[in-house]
Amino acid sequence: MAGLRKTILGVFAVDPPANAIEYSGLWWTWQDLSSILAEFEGILDDARLGAGTRVGVLLRNVPACVSAMASVTSSGRCLVTLNPDLPAEKIVDDITKLHLPVIVGTACDWSRADVVDAARKAGALGIRLPARAGDPVELVEGLDKVRASDAPTAEGTAVEMLTSGTTGTPKRIPLKASLLEKMLTDAAIYEKDRNNDDPPRLRKGVNFVMVPFAHMGGLWSVMNTLVSGRQTFLMEKFEMESFLNGMRRHRPRALSTPPAIVRMVLDAGVAKADLESLAAWRTSTAPLDPALADTFYEKYGVPVLQVYGATEFAGGVAGWTLADFKAQAQDKRGSVGRLNPGIEGRIVHPETRDPVPAGEEGVLSVRASHLGNGKDWLDTTDRAVIDEDGFLFIKGRYDNMILRGGFKVMPDDVVRAMERHPAIREAAVVGIPDERLGEVPVAAYIPRTGATAPEDEELRDFLRQHLSAYQVPAQLRAVSELPRTPSMKVSAAALQELFTAASTQRDASLTA
Repeated sequence: MAGLRKTILGVFAVDPPANAIEYSGLWWTWQDLSSILAEFEGILDDARLGAGTRVGVLLRNVPACVSAMASVTSSGRCLVTLNPDLPAEKIVDDITKLHLPVIVGTACDWSRADVVDAARKAGALGIRLPARAGDPVELVEGLDKVRASDAPTAEGTAVEMLTSGTTGTPKRIPLKASLLEKMLTDAAIYEKDRNNDDPPRLRKGVNFVMVPFAHMGGLWSVMNTLVSGRQTFLMEKFEMESFLNGMRRHRPRALSTPPAIVRMVLDAGVAKADLESLAAWRTSTAPLDPALADTFYEKYGVPVLQVYGATEFAGGVAGWTLADFKAQAQDKRGSVGRLNPGIEGRIVHPETRDPVPAGEEGVLSVRASHLGNGKDWLDTTDRAVIDEDGFLFIKGRYDNMILRGGFKVMPDDVVRAMERHPAIREAAVVGIPDERLGEVPVAAYIPRTGATAPEDEELRDFLRQHLSAYQVPAQLRAVSELPRTPSMKVSAAALQELFTAASTQRDASLTA
């Protein structure tokens, strides 16, 4: 990672007093970030935690975490992502099982007795990151020594990234140091004033980061901003008024968020003038409804460009360029764009795994020199089509298929039909157990602002016009918010709990 480290330290040194990150209305300079990095590494070096050390960081979207991430990923150590937004028992369980020699957090993390106790039992060194620019990096009282013996190392791995757990139990994906460096280098292809061999420099423009650092999209976004030498407008969580205030002051040319934020902006009736600086709005982490992209473009004149990727594949696999959008947006409506340079893709039959012709649906399989051994095809769990022009269309996932009495129900198909209803802003569909049919689809949805939620039977009549009878959800529920993971994907597990808990309560009332 010598190249990445040289670039980051070089950017820090270009103009140290210059503003680097705006957070909660205050600016942190490049010098502030550099000082934290140096103090942080001094503590690790003094504890003899060198290359290969797995460093657990409770990743909050705060400036000090940017320095910690930059240090660990560029110094030959391994960043083990810990999600502070998980329930307390899951955080404690994570710390207990990971056997880490060092755990890093903010004052708010270390104010929690359960976190301190878990770190103590794990024998980990505790490091407290500063909440204010100029404050020091400190050891946590009582956690000032590494007591863990024979903690495993991770030579050559830059990140152990925890997946979002949208459809199941989150798992950690190891990302090679060489792969992370390649990802950050390849990002230059999307910027007209940036080349791979540029010396470190500060560039114009402010990058808005609203995706959690504990998610691949957030980590990649802020690291890419560092490498490119741009300023960051950092939000711990998306909040409309703060977002619009930042938009009016910084006038960014591009944004990258989950589709849910695009929906929120559209539904809130944000003034066109607030978004007029944008040339493009990229979305990732969840499927983008083509109708949403069309409506947004019609109202604001801003292309919504889908990016497709996965933690397992170290981020981006495919995406739209502005040139492709201008030339083929209508012809390729619903596509996630072309495969990125260096990525090969094919579609295979879901059962035989034989390749299918262009234009036919199957399972997406990818291959690239930086994935696996660089030769074998790696299957995804996504239903997809690659057309004769090389555009990729994602149709949904095979791993969340609902088998209703022998009939296959793909939740994404039902979601698309529900979101065609004029009163529905966003919908989500999951399967729940059913004694007679095995499982059945159920759906929750958010009504549009000012709209009245349709009666269940009215909505079912609407859905029967677009779906087969077995695809129509057995239960429908209007909600003010959908349960989400930190990356703003809908949490299937939480949604299932919502419906199964309601069924249990109903059954109990009937037997009372």
